[in-house]
Amino acid sequence: MNELLKLVIGIFALVLGIPIGNYLAKLTKEELKEGRIWFKLIIVFSFIGAILGLIFKNDVLLFTFLFIVIVTSRSLVRKGKK
Repeated sequence: MNELLKLVIGIFALVLGIPIGNYLAKLTKEELKEGRIWFKLIIVFSFIGAILGLIFKNDVLLFTFLFIVIVTSRSLVRKGKK
């Protein structure tokens, strides 16, 4: 039951990354224009960190890095639409 609760809380936090990413994209339009390459690098390194968290069976690392990937990618996708 404890593992299931941690999984549900982690998934809920990841889902919250979508509106947070959209909100940050709306607030930081200038930074997204200049730092697009850096945002892509953050996504790549965070995805690698998420894979390492999966390999080492560390849920905190996995969900943290996946949250960063979701928020950053939503910011870029939101900017690309406008």
